[in-house]
Amino acid sequence: MTTDVRVLEPAERDAWYGNLIRAFGGVDESSEERELWRALTEYDRSIGVWDGDECVGSAGAFTFELSVPGGACVSAAGVTMVSVAATHRRRGVLTSMMRRQLDDVRSWGEPVAVLTASEPVIYGRFGYGTGTLNVSAEIDTARVRLSVPPGTDDVRLRYAPPADVLDACEAVYARLVPGRPGMLARRPGWERVALLDPESERGGASALQCVVAERDGEVAGYARFRVKPEWTPSGHNGTVVLEDLEGLDPVVRAALWRFLFGVDLTTTLRTRGRPVDEGWQHLVSDIRRCNLRTRDALHVRLVDVGAALAARTYQAPVDVVFEVEDAFCPWNEGRWRLYGDPKGASCARTEDAADLALSVVELGSAYLGGVSLASLAGAGLVRELRQGAVAEASAGFTSAVAPWLPHGF
Repeated sequence: MTTDVRVLEPAERDAWYGNLIRAFGGVDESSEERELWRALTEYDRSIGVWDGDECVGSAGAFTFELSVPGGACVSAAGVTMVSVAATHRRRGVLTSMMRRQLDDVRSWGEPVAVLTASEPVIYGRFGYGTGTLNVSAEIDTARVRLSVPPGTDDVRLRYAPPADVLDACEAVYARLVPGRPGMLARRPGWERVALLDPESERGGASALQCVVAERDGEVAGYARFRVKPEWTPSGHNGTVVLEDLEGLDPVVRAALWRFLFGVDLTTTLRTRGRPVDEGWQHLVSDIRRCNLRTRDALHVRLVDVGAALAARTYQAPVDVVFEVEDAFCPWNEGRWRLYGDPKGASCARTEDAADLALSVVELGSAYLGGVSLASLAGAGLVRELRQGAVAEASAGFTSAVAPWLPHGF
């Protein structure tokens, strides 16, 4: 098979995007969704694989800033829109795109690539490790009660059309980004993704609703949600479907959660994609009736090991030499000495003896501080070559708050 891997031209986008839609089941999107993703497409960072005039593969890379432990943001390529035509499986199409893309990301000077995976098994062979988990819940609000901290009653809540308060909500989100690893500093245009509201994806629920939380006249938090009414012979049985909730402090967040627990004519609150350490889990009366489920979220790939490890800080002092395996990006292979503490870090090549041996996949998993090196060592994926090195490095890499990806891309 002879195929051509090349940068996407605007005139080719319909064929390129059509291949993507077909690969994900062929269900068409609303015109609103299509136009938004068209506007967000970065053509010079998108590639297609062509067999003659037919597009048989697609991949893109959004320009992102990713928050890391310590509060800094690192340039990251947000890998997206990856597809291979079913007629061209097992012919090296995906590998050729991943090869071209990671070479490009390196040339752009971006030390990290990230993605969300339709199938997690796919991307490990290209050096991606699961870096964050999200939690979903289906809370029986007819039985579960929520305790709230003092001051919650001082927070004013009001309904507002989502578009009317978008700027104020984005300002809240932006203030939160440095405080939790894994969040994306949104570039202009990305705020519109949160307002996508095609009727075809509501599942019988209402149009998107928004409540803002105010203190001293300023917006300090918000919740975007839908309500799905349902009635049984014994009465109401509706569901609140939470899409997004942010607050600047625990009191504001508690006020928003209390509101959601008490929406009229509902008995269930359904959430998805929330931080695994979110505070509401400690305020509920019965965690079992919240039906928590976790799943992988952000997959992380260190494209430049030295630059990536130097871009974050470390909870405890670290002086460790890694022996890194990276067959797909061999420029990362070899020994790297990491010095780090809560104030900063440096990472450079060294000839010193290695303390830990691992692949770039494990480094990607541990990078944001949510997956411990000790846990990976317990699975046999990190080898300790100097006694005590696992405990030292694991303590340094850990984040005080769990990393979290707030939305897909």
